[in-house]
Amino acid sequence: MNTNSANSLDAFLGSRLSSRWASLRRRALVAAGVLLAAVMLAYCAPSPENVEYQTEEIVRSDVAVTVTATGNLAPTNQVDVGSEVSGIVKQVYVDVNDEVVEGEPLAAIDSARFDDAVQRSQGSLAASIATVQRERAGLQESEAQLRRMLDVQRASDGKVPAIAEIDAQRAAVARATASVRAAEANVTAARAQLSSDSTQVERALIRSPVSGVVLKRSIDPGQTVQASFNTPSLFILAEDLRTMRLEVSVDEADVGQVRGGQSAAFTVDAWPGREFPAKIERIDLGAQNLDAGASSANAGSANVVAYTAVLSVDNRELILRPGMTATATIQTAGEGDALVVPNAALRFQPPGEARERQRTFQFRPPRSEGTRVERERGIGVGSVQRLYFLDAKGGLRAVEVTTGQSDGRVTAVRGEGIEAGLAVVTGVKAKEVE
Repeated sequence: MNTNSANSLDAFLGSRLSSRWASLRRRALVAAGVLLAAVMLAYCAPSPENVEYQTEEIVRSDVAVTVTATGNLAPTNQVDVGSEVSGIVKQVYVDVNDEVVEGEPLAAIDSARFDDAVQRSQGSLAASIATVQRERAGLQESEAQLRRMLDVQRASDGKVPAIAEIDAQRAAVARATASVRAAEANVTAARAQLSSDSTQVERALIRSPVSGVVLKRSIDPGQTVQASFNTPSLFILAEDLRTMRLEVSVDEADVGQVRGGQSAAFTVDAWPGREFPAKIERIDLGAQNLDAGASSANAGSANVVAYTAVLSVDNRELILRPGMTATATIQTAGEGDALVVPNAALRFQPPGEARERQRTFQFRPPRSEGTRVERERGIGVGSVQRLYFLDAKGGLRAVEVTTGQSDGRVTAVRGEGIEAGLAVVTGVKAKEVE
């Protein structure tokens, strides 16, 4: 072997040894980094023995599942009073807040032209009656003439008068009878016209259709009322304000929980801090934005769907007024004298289990706002959940319970060994930074 070959072999072997040592160094560095990260993670992660937990006591309480809706107060029976005749308002007899009884005059429209029409109708009726009397006299004359002709015919053994004359007289009697009937018909028409004109005079005096109170007055003396296809609203009356109704809008996500007969309470800004009782009378089947001419797809995408619920309200104190904005809380379900725990206790997971759950996380589509509200209101009623308690050594003890109704803050639970006063774990206390 010559000298050049030996040098080439040494150079080749040296390069292989250098690359092998470099690879070993890289592997050693990676292993050291992994070991350091594991040590740091073990140091930073809290051990179960060093974790401090937050707890709250289980208590007995009533749980009410409620739906909130807003609306406005209105009279039980609100009447818009208008005018069926046109003319100038001559006098107004009532004002806002005045109490009225059924049939009481509210306002008067100038009835001069209606009075003239009544007089004309009375004259036409009198003329028609006179015409009837005249036609009846003519009928009597024609009938008497026919009787005489028939007597002469019998006395002459049918020689006189001629058959043609008798037929002509009979036709005259028929014409007279028809004239009487026509005159009587004219009398009926004249009476109807007189009644219509008299009704116009009566309608010129606007009367209250119900007993109640005046909420609004829209006319003053001297104004002109023009009656057309749409009757103008001159007064708004409330029949009885001691009983009112509250119309609220219920969101489509909550309408399935609302039923007739459910109890409710509402507040108004005029009386802060006071709740007024109410009761649901009905919930409308049709949505507020129901439009027969629009497609359901367009209606659902362009507008918020809500349904009207009507609540009956007792207003014996007469402190509630029509038009007030009210916020109603409708109790849809609930449990009385139940053992309740904070919802945080049902959501709590021990630190180790929480990390394991994070490692097995799978993506799920986000829930809508309506779904979230329904979940808080007890969709999980009857499901089995797990609560955690502290044992004598400060460790966690799991107990399975069955959930009841929830109002979004607390949930009713039932289970063996669950009683009031027990401290249930709701979370982990944060460590204080030294």
